[in-house]
Amino acid sequence: MDDVSLYLLSGILILLIGISAFFSGSETSMMAVNRYRLRHMANDGHKGATLTAGLLERTDRLLGLILLCNNIVNFYAASLGVVIAVRLMGNIGYGVGPVILTIIFLIFAEAAPKTVAAFYPERFAFPASYVLKPLAVICYPFVWTINRLANKFLALLHFNFEGAESTSLSREELRTTLAEAGKLLPARHLEMLLGILDLERVTVEDIMVPRNEITGIDIDDDLAENLNYISQSSHSRLPLYRESLDEIIGVIHVRRVMRLLKDPHEITREDLEQVAEEPHFVPLGMSLNAQLLNFQRAKKRLGFVVDEYGTIQGLATLDDILEEVVGEFTTDLQTHNVDIVEQDDGSFIIDGSATLREINRQLDWDLPASGPKTLNGLILERLETMPVPGTTLKLDNFTVEITQVTENAVKSARIKLLKS
Repeated sequence: MDDVSLYLLSGILILLIGISAFFSGSETSMMAVNRYRLRHMANDGHKGATLTAGLLERTDRLLGLILLCNNIVNFYAASLGVVIAVRLMGNIGYGVGPVILTIIFLIFAEAAPKTVAAFYPERFAFPASYVLKPLAVICYPFVWTINRLANKFLALLHFNFEGAESTSLSREELRTTLAEAGKLLPARHLEMLLGILDLERVTVEDIMVPRNEITGIDIDDDLAENLNYISQSSHSRLPLYRESLDEIIGVIHVRRVMRLLKDPHEITREDLEQVAEEPHFVPLGMSLNAQLLNFQRAKKRLGFVVDEYGTIQGLATLDDILEEVVGEFTTDLQTHNVDIVEQDDGSFIIDGSATLREINRQLDWDLPASGPKTLNGLILERLETMPVPGTTLKLDNFTVEITQVTENAVKSARIKLLKS
C-alpha cells in the first residue's frame, strides 16, 4: 500500500469518525430537547422544530435509525482503522489499533459531540433533522425490521411500553418547571402561576374568616341600630341572621339597602329579609379550585363554610380566593395588615387569629401549617395548655413569646426567626 492509499484511507477514517460524531450527537440532542418548547416552536412554523417533532413522534424508529447508521459507520471505521494500524505497525497493529481507535472514538465520536448536544440540544437537533428525515424514509424497511425484532424480544421479557410516550406533567412537576423557568418570567407572573397551581391543594379552611370574626346583623336587634351599622359598614355584603349565625337568614347587599335608606322611617325588618340573598354554603375541606368554580356557577361572591354537622365554621369569599392567585389587593402589605407588626429588634408581634399560611406568605417563613390553621391553634397544640403572658417556646427555627391571652385563646405573640 503506497502513501497515497494510506492518506486516502486515513481521510476516509476521519470522515467516518465525523459521521459517527454526528449520529452520536443527534441521539443525545433529540432526547434532550425540551418537548414543550419544541411544540411551541413547531406551532410557530419553525421548520427544524417541525421536522424534529415529527421524528420524535416515534422515538423507537428514530433511535433505530440512528443506531443502525451509527453502528454501520463504526464497524466500517473500526475495520479501516485496523488496516491502517497494521500497515503502519505490522502485526502489532492488530493489538494496538483497537485500543487507539477506542480512545479516538470515545473522545471525538462520543464524549465531545454528546456533551455539546446535551448543552445545546436545539442547535444540534434542528439541523440534524434535515439529514435524519430523508434517511428515515430511505432506511425505513431496515429500521422497521430491526424495531420489530427488538420489540418481540422485549415482549418476551415482559416489558410494556403502553403509554410510555406520554410527556404530561404532574402538578408538582409543573411547579418545578415553572420554578426553573423563573428567570424567563417576571416574578409577579411566576407568583400568580404558582398561586393557580396551589388552588387545588389549598382548602377553604385555609383562607376563611373564622366564625368568631364574622360580623353581621341580628334581625331581632334594634332596627335603627342595624340600619346605622349598615350605612357605616366597610363591607359590601353582611350576613343576616336571627340570634346566632346558626340561624342564618341570608346575605344583605349593602348597596341595595342604601337605596332603601332614602326613606329609612318606612324600612321594616321584613324589608331587610326580602332584600337578603339566599345564603350559599361551602363544605369544610373544599379545595379553592372547586369552590372558585362553584362561586362562578352560583354567581355568588361569598359562602358560609359548614362542617359535617351543618354548623357554620367560617366565611369564604371570592376575593379571598383571588388573593391566593394575585396577592393582596393593597400596595403595602406591611402597612395594611394589622395582624403582623414588625418590631425594632427584628421580631414581629402577630395576632393569634392570623393564619399560618398568611404569616408564611407575607414574611417568607416556614411555620408548620399542616395541622392548625392559626397561630393561636399552633401554640395551643404545642403547649397542650392555656399559656400565661411571658411564656416562651421554640417552634422549629422560631422563638415565640406569648404577649397577650384571653380566657380561651392566645391574643398575640412575639415571634423571632432564629439565625441559622
